[in-house]
Amino acid sequence: MIHPEHQRRAYLQAMGIDVWVAKDQTDPDADTGQEPVSAAGLGWDELRSCVAGCRQCELSESRTQTVFGVGNADADWMIVGEAPGAEEDRKGEPFVGRSGQLLDEMLRAIGQSRDSVFISNILKCRPPNNRDPKPAEAAACRGWLERQIELVRPRIILAVGKIAAQNLLGIDATVASMRGKAHVLNGIPLVVTYHPAYLLRSPSQKRKSWADLCLATRLAAEHCA
Repeated sequence: MIHPEHQRRAYLQAMGIDVWVAKDQTDPDADTGQEPVSAAGLGWDELRSCVAGCRQCELSESRTQTVFGVGNADADWMIVGEAPGAEEDRKGEPFVGRSGQLLDEMLRAIGQSRDSVFISNILKCRPPNNRDPKPAEAAACRGWLERQIELVRPRIILAVGKIAAQNLLGIDATVASMRGKAHVLNGIPLVVTYHPAYLLRSPSQKRKSWADLCLATRLAAEHCA
């Protein structure tokens, strides 16, 4: 269970507010917790190192390893999913397995590849049993993702699935209501589409995802990085 003080600090960290702790203040989870670390100004190597050692939420206790992200650090496209699954937790790479194969096919259809885009997740650690991320977990990871976006400076962000879209846009809505339109995140166009895992279960929705990819392609071409 996340201590309330850690949860408070995680939210403040996500909002970019520095948290100062008195030297004599007792950390209720000193043996397992970690003071929030700011991602501001970090380069890729420093950021990767901080993520690998992150213990800002309880997921650090159950992960095999963190899943930082893969791809081109100067990509025009940034793909953001929900969280690592069991296979991703083992391999340390996002979107592997059948979902990853389908994502690769979707990217190839628009002239992209896993190497030409940058792929990341809302969470860098796998939630137990692939449950949805808790708000405090997403808040604790938010700074890492925001710094990745700042470093990549993509022309387009593709939010894959409901959890990713809700967290990025800060709204509680369905994928159906969020897709098919242009959103903006910190001046960057953002398009919402269905998660590949959902498309594997509902292949009839692939046509809608293709329309989302076409919209994202048009917006990326129009946007100056």
